[in-house]
Amino acid sequence: MRVHIPTALRSYTDQVPAVDIHGRTVGELIDALERKFPGFRFRIVDETGRVREHIKILVDALMVEDLATPVGASQELHIVMALSGG
Repeated sequence: MRVHIPTALRSYTDQVPAVDIHGRTVGELIDALERKFPGFRFRIVDETGRVREHIKILVDALMVEDLATPVGASQELHIVMALSGG
């Protein structure tokens, strides 16, 4: 599966904008990204195991919140960071 990395998190992926990685669920993909790029998971998932509030995860343009959501090899996952400010 191809995982698209937002610009703000590319410092954790050596500036790579997208990664092909294997996993059966969103959580497994994030865990695989953590193995490849240590420190990445903490930016996406909080201490309780939930996707952080300012992070949105889309699988083929469908927003998902549950890390147990199944994914297929031909799908694409986009990690999107919400902007904030005043």
